[in-house]
Amino acid sequence: MKFNKLVRNRIPDIIRAQGETPVIRRLDDAEYVAELERKLLEECGEYLESKSAEELADILEVVYALAEAHGCSMERLGRIYSQKHAERGGFENRIFLICKE
Repeated sequence: MKFNKLVRNRIPDIIRAQGETPVIRRLDDAEYVAELERKLLEECGEYLESKSAEELADILEVVYALAEAHGCSMERLGRIYSQKHAERGGFENRIFLICKE
């Protein structure tokens, strides 16, 4: 069975534990970022179909990995999030902007 996609670190071990042999290779930096971006689209699509918290967690995993790939730690990403949230707010008020006159 062919997959040709980025998988989490423990997936090859899980495949081996099932008595199968994974064929893998390590991606270079550019390939890694491209595959993370592809994975983000995949996970967003899966969330839109399922509406599950598990898929939201998968999206977070990819977002954190993308941040790290671009030299931004989870802590720095959290600080950026907090600053933007403080300046612009969140979405909890459910405001839908129709136009600006």
